Amino acid sequence: MKAHVWVMLKPTVLDPQGQTILRALESIGFAAVKDVRQGKFFVLELDSNLNPEAARAEVERLAREVLTNPVIEEFRYEMVE
Repeated sequence: MKAHVWVMLKPTVLDPQGQTILRALESIGFAAVKDVRQGKFFVLELDSNLNPEAARAEVERLAREVLTNPVIEEFRYEMVE
C-alpha cells in the first residue's frame, strides 16, 4: 500500500519561490500562467500488514507531525493501491 502526500504553503503565506518560477515562465514565453504555488510531494510505501484504517491514521499523523510546518503549511493525502 502507498500514500501520496502533498504539502503546500497556506494560501495566506507568501511564496517567493513560486513567484520566481512565475517570472521565469513569463520570461520564456509562458504568458498564460498567472500564478505559481510551489510545494512538496511525497510517496510513502507502507507496511502491507497495516489495515486501511491504521494506514490512514499513520499517514495523517506523519504528515501532520513530520512533513509539514503547521504554522505555514497544509497537507492532503490519498491512499493508493
